[in-house]
Amino acid sequence: MARIEAKAPAGLSAPRVIRPAVPWYQHQLARSVFYHAVVGVTCFFMLYPILWLVGSSFKPPDEIWTNQTAIIPKDFYPQNYPNGWAGFGGISFATFYRNSLFYATFGTILSVSASAVVAYGFARLRFRGRRIWFAIMLVTLMLPTQVQIIPQYIVFKQLGWLNTFYPLLLPRIGGSAFFIFMIIQFIRSIPVDLDEAAMIDGANKFGIFLRVILPQLTPAIITAAIFSFYWTWDEFLVPLIYLNSPELYLVSLALRTFSDPSGQTDWGAIFAMSALSLLPVFVIFISFQRYLVEGISTTGLKG
Repeated sequence: MARIEAKAPAGLSAPRVIRPAVPWYQHQLARSVFYHAVVGVTCFFMLYPILWLVGSSFKPPDEIWTNQTAIIPKDFYPQNYPNGWAGFGGISFATFYRNSLFYATFGTILSVSASAVVAYGFARLRFRGRRIWFAIMLVTLMLPTQVQIIPQYIVFKQLGWLNTFYPLLLPRIGGSAFFIFMIIQFIRSIPVDLDEAAMIDGANKFGIFLRVILPQLTPAIITAAIFSFYWTWDEFLVPLIYLNSPELYLVSLALRTFSDPSGQTDWGAIFAMSALSLLPVFVIFISFQRYLVEGISTTGLKG
């Protein structure tokens, strides 16, 4: 088929197409630059307290409050870190770090493992009163920690477990209601056909949990472990009530003890140890960031 092309008459130029001007905010490069600028400024304001804390940990004592808003110190003074690490009362800060790591690690293991087992029971097993117990478990989310402290303190005092780590660790054996609810939602996204296939192969309920459900729960379990470690590492009120000996203090209690309202407080040492206390949190977040995002979105195996 012949191709017909329209040509302009002799002596006349082709008509010029006039396109409307595109606003600057519709250009891809301008939108990208504007987006990253807004995100960068917002990120700076969010990270400013942490940057100020790290910068102040390298300031000399006379500059901390005279040069308050500046992040970069005028005079570099790294002596705050050895002074803070020396601790107080003959107890170095390494002891407080060891106590916090012990409490956060074992508390996280107990809480997350128990929550996974309880979540599997609510999501897969059928037993009498399951809905009622699930509702009671959700109601416990509304109970503040302060309400639970008094009866727990009376019980642990009668058992003679004050000034030990037992009152901090034993309540975690039952799991956490928040983690149980989160893991239940993740288990429900796993097809039940996998359970039935495992039962045909001769697996019981416990074998299904270990061999089928648990390998699929990796993102949810890591997410729960990260949150549990964060909350346990930063916990202050409960350790303050149960721990009385300085050699059992956690990092949060040790930082509070550094402050002396009746005397002169070494704020440089406090800021230095506060900056070091953030190190485990940053390491865990950077190492497991991929699992954290996947676990929050609760995107499991879909059939």
